[in-house]
This record gives sequence, structure tokens and C-alpha cells, in this order.
Amino acid sequence: MLWILLLSLLLLTGLLLASRKWIWWKASLMSLLLVLLSSWWLINKLSGDGLNAATLYHLGADMEGAGVADFKGYIAAYIALLLVSLLPLALVRVQRWRRIEHGKAVFGGFIAMWLVAVLVSPLYSDGQRLYQQTRPVDYSVIAPEYRVPQQALAKPRNIVWIYGESLERTYLDASTFPDLMPNLNRLAGQALDVRGLVSAEGGGWTIAGLVSSMCGVPLTTAKDDENSMGRMGSFLPEAVCLGDYLKQQGYTNHYMGGANGQFAGKGQFLATHGFDAVDDLAWFKQQKVARSHFSPWGVHDDVLLDKAYDRFVQLSKQGQPFMLTTLTMDTHHPAGHLPSACKRTRYQSEYGNIGMLNALKCTDGLISKLVDRIQASPYGDDTLIVIASDHLAMPNDLSHILAKQKRENLLLFLGKDIAPRQLATTAGSTLDSGATLLSLIQPDINAIGFGRSLLDPKRTDSASAAALRDNGKDYPRYLAFSRSLWLGDKTRQLRIDDDNQVVIGLQHVQPPVLLEYDKQFDLKSVYLENTSKQFDLADPANTLAYVDRCTAFEDGSADGDWCAMLVNRDKGIKLYRDDALRDGFAVDGPLEPFSGPRPSIRQAHMITQKGRRTRAGQYMLQFVAKQSPDRGFWIEAVSSQRKVVVAQQWVQPDAEGRISVPFGLDHEVDDLEIRAWLNHAEKLAVDNVALVPSRRGNRG
Repeated sequence: MLWILLLSLLLLTGLLLASRKWIWWKASLMSLLLVLLSSWWLINKLSGDGLNAATLYHLGADMEGAGVADFKGYIAAYIALLLVSLLPLALVRVQRWRRIEHGKAVFGGFIAMWLVAVLVSPLYSDGQRLYQQTRPVDYSVIAPEYRVPQQALAKPRNIVWIYGESLERTYLDASTFPDLMPNLNRLAGQALDVRGLVSAEGGGWTIAGLVSSMCGVPLTTAKDDENSMGRMGSFLPEAVCLGDYLKQQGYTNHYMGGANGQFAGKGQFLATHGFDAVDDLAWFKQQKVARSHFSPWGVHDDVLLDKAYDRFVQLSKQGQPFMLTTLTMDTHHPAGHLPSACKRTRYQSEYGNIGMLNALKCTDGLISKLVDRIQASPYGDDTLIVIASDHLAMPNDLSHILAKQKRENLLLFLGKDIAPRQLATTAGSTLDSGATLLSLIQPDINAIGFGRSLLDPKRTDSASAAALRDNGKDYPRYLAFSRSLWLGDKTRQLRIDDDNQVVIGLQHVQPPVLLEYDKQFDLKSVYLENTSKQFDLADPANTLAYVDRCTAFEDGSADGDWCAMLVNRDKGIKLYRDDALRDGFAVDGPLEPFSGPRPSIRQAHMITQKGRRTRAGQYMLQFVAKQSPDRGFWIEAVSSQRKVVVAQQWVQPDAEGRISVPFGLDHEVDDLEIRAWLNHAEKLAVDNVALVPSRRGNRG
């Protein structure tokens, strides 16, 4: 398909230059296509699989803590591609045009060829794939396959689970990488060594790998809103994961990782599912670890695994069963990192001096050292050790070599009573890792979530088999079920809690939020971004519940109260005010009919770039609006993480666009922000924002 795409782009260039008829439309469409293809290139470099579920997830998850510096080469190339993408617009200005009479025919040919280019590009195929994975499907058929372990553990064993970042088992192939991982190969010979383990869709990146292996479910976002992650109060609250079950059995659960726990919601997931301690980058900084022990992603693995051993000894001495989980980081794509303990480590290979190979060689030594120390300790006999990759390797300096191999995840179980052997599986995925672990501790437990123990000879087909069967035709049912775990099924009752969050089923969500219910009042979509626009675009046959400050709905509302507007398909409408919203209301109740058009809802838009510390006193907020709505609008000053409205005023710019808003502060605030309330079609472009202390009454 690549050559067809390149030919299409060449023909588009010819058709662009053949006639001036509608030239700006042609140039704009071609630049748009090139920008989209350039963006796909960058995404593919990061994901290794184009635009996929991981891309959607990370668009909505907290990206703080990402090692952006590792990808500066890709980013620079992407910027260059974006500049090239603008060349069609530049050509319009410099090209000397010949007079061609068939301008309309040329334009028609251009549109046809543009559509061909889209259809043969990865944009279309990836879009089709994402649609198949996220389309609404009936998951009731597979819902009975979801299992929650109920049995008590007769003989609890301590667990140490070591996740190796992108540490797939393919690297242990001595014929391809001779002597790269001698220590992990030695441990594999002493372990239950699972072979042929794949990553199903929804399990191919770090947080997804953790969720898949610990919960037995693929990771998906909440219903229809991939940008929702940062404002969800709980992470898959309906799921029962390994940490939840072990905590019920008297375990304490500890996690140690060198990266920022906020990245991709990892810390939130662990805290939601039974972990008593989540020690991440912030914890290591509190330990005053020297700066030389940090990479762009966080603390290096030598420090991490030494601390993990110390924690293992500490927990073992307490005499209570525990699970200690740790996640390495130095083998992160694209090139890996070397900690201080491995500065002189070099792997000699026919492929040259490749940084990732050196990082893998180092990790082989560091993980095996931790395992050897645990096994040699007085507590080793009571401990079951798991060594696993979180997912297959992302694009890195070895991708061209890995592409020629049969790739598989790493999963080793080591313990006193675990006989060394290889366990081959043809329909196993990381979804089955947690269930297999539980069966090693308690043989009559063979499932958690959709995961099934790989040791069970009577293992029934479940999500792993569905992911591999018929190109995953039935797998979207499992994805849809997992998506429902974000909210639960009791979603027809809404209320605001004491923390000013909207309670939707099991989830607590920071407003503004728009909920869309179908004709049966089943929750169809949750929107947390561009909510006022989504309200206008929503299907009028559905019921909508919109929750935000009352300012969003009323011109005369100048307080910080919360309101909810409910609109149904019969044009019934009702506004629930703060008291009623805190008591809760049902979205499927009857509403009074409303004549007239559906109301247009405002949403808060930031004017200042970030919060600023402001002392107590009297102030005048002054700015100039280069572009503003035709009607009046609210301007407000907000403090305390947007929970307290300091001042609010209905304004209309004068002929020069000047606006002045007086307000006073009784006490100093750390994060004063200025914002305007506008509907999605209104624009406000602001210049010269100034916060001027008033001479009278200023106590600052």
C-alpha cells in the first residue's frame, strides 16, 4: 500500500498545480492530509502499532512523568515533517499558473485522488480498527465469564512480582542474542517458564500490562470519552484485581517503581485496587537519592531494586503475608539507559554498540541479583517470585531484529515447590498471568476476571482465546465489558458529593460532565471535554444530563453553586439546583415539556495561563479583548483549585475591547485564575492581562 500512497501524493501534487480553480481548497486539503500522515508517523514511532488503543488512552491519561527527552529526535523529525506539510500552501503563492479551461474537472480529480490517498493510508485502516474495538456491542453473552475468586487461601505465600519494562522473552533467545541474558536464562531453567504468551488488545503498554495481568481484563477508557482519565476519581472501581483479593486474604500490598506514579494513572490504579503503599519517583526524591541516579523517566534500576530488597526484608520480618511489586525502567524504548552500577557494561554483538543491548545486559544482572538475594535470604522458602514483562517491546534500536523473531512475553514463576519446566501455550495472554499465580498458591483457584490459569488442563476458552481467534472478531465484547467497569451499572441516579464531584454509579467525576443516555436510559456516553459543544451535537433522541456550575445555564447566576440540566427526547427540561443535586435525582423521571430551542450552555475558558499567588487586598483586573462575544458574558476570579469563586462580574467590552473587574481577597491564595464563561461557538482573544492593586483598602 505504501507505493500506492506515494503515487497518490505525487498525483495530488500534479493536480494541485494543474489549475488555479479552488486552489486554496486544494492546498488546504493536501496540507491537512500531510499533517495527519506526519502525526501518524510520530504516533507509530512511539507505539509501534500506529494509532491504537494505547494512543487513545494516553491522550486522556496524565502524561506527567513521561521521559520526553528520550524522543527528542522523533519530535525534531516530526516538526520538520509539519513544515514540509505546509509546502502546498506556500506553492500557491509562488507558482505561476497556466490558464486551463477544465478547472472543475481537475478539482474533481483532486478530490477523488485525495480520498484514494486517505483510503490506502494507515489513517483509514487504523480508524477502522479503533472503530471495531470501541463500537457499542452487547457484552451480556460473555459477562458470565468474568470471575471473582471467593475461596480463602489455605496457605498464603509471600509474593514478589518483578515487572521488567518491555523485557520480552524474545531477548532470551541465545541464537539471536548470544550471552545477552545468561542470568535470566539460568533462572528460566529453574522456573515454571511460560512460553508463547502474547499481549491482547488493551494490554500492550505499561499500565495496560499491569491491569491485564493483575485484573484479568483489557484496559479501555470510560464510555466514549478517551479524554476522561485525569478527572475520574477511581480507576476501574468495578474490577476486582489481584491486590483487592489478596488484601481480603490478609495481605499487605506494596509497589515500588522509579517512574512518576501519576504517569498514565498507574498510581491511581494501584491505590484503587488494594495497595497499601505506592512508592514512586516522589518517594525516591524524598530519600535524597543523588541526581546522578535519575534518568528522564525516573530513578535507575540499581537503586530501585536495592530498595525493593530492603522492603522485602522489612515486610518479611513483620510476619504478615504480602505482595511486593516492582517495575524496572532502564530498558524503556527507544534506546534504554544505563545506571551507575552498569556504566561500563557493554554487550559485544554483530549489530554494533547499541544502547538498548547494553541496557538489557545490565537489567539481566540487576534482576537476577535481586532474585538471588531473595532466595538466599531466611525468607526465600516462603516467597513466590514472578518475573514478567509488562508488554512486548515498543519501537527501539532493535526493532528490525525483533521483527524477524517469534515474539512472546516473559513470565517466570520461581518458588520452593514449583518444579522447573516450560509451559507452552497457544492461546494464552498476559490476561492469564494473575490467574496462573493464584493457582500456584491455591490450586482450586483458576480464574480472576477474564484470566484463566494456564496450568488448568480443563481451561475454558475466554478472552485470550477470543483475542487470537478469527482475527479477534469476538474480542470487542470483552473490551466493552471492561469499559463498563469504570462506572458500574447503577448510573441512572446522579448527585454531587461533599467534594463537589459528580457521583455516577461507582465513579466520582470532576465536573463539568455531560452524560448521554439512550432510549432505554442506559448510559451511552460520558463526555468530560468540550462538553458544551457535545451538548449541542448530541442525538436529540437521547436524554442528556449536564452538570456544572449554575453559571453555565443562567445569566443571573453569580454564585458558586452547582446545577444539573436534564433534557429528554420529548423536549422535557428541568434544572436541578444545588440542594436537589446533593440529594440526588433520577434521570429517567418525567419532565415538564419545554417550548423553544434547546438552550446553549456555557463552559469556563481560562484567560490566565496558570494560577498565580496573590496576597490579600483589593484589586482591579484589567485586560483588552481583541475578539469577544457579541453579547455579555461572565468573567470570574477563582481560587483553591477552582473550588472557590472569589469574584464574578457580567461584562461587555467597550468599543476598544477594554474590560475592568474589581474584586477583593480576604486572604492570600496560591492559585488565583481568571476565566470566562462562553458557549462553544463564542471566541475571546485577550491581550495585556493585568492585576492591579487598588490604592484604597489594599492590605498587601
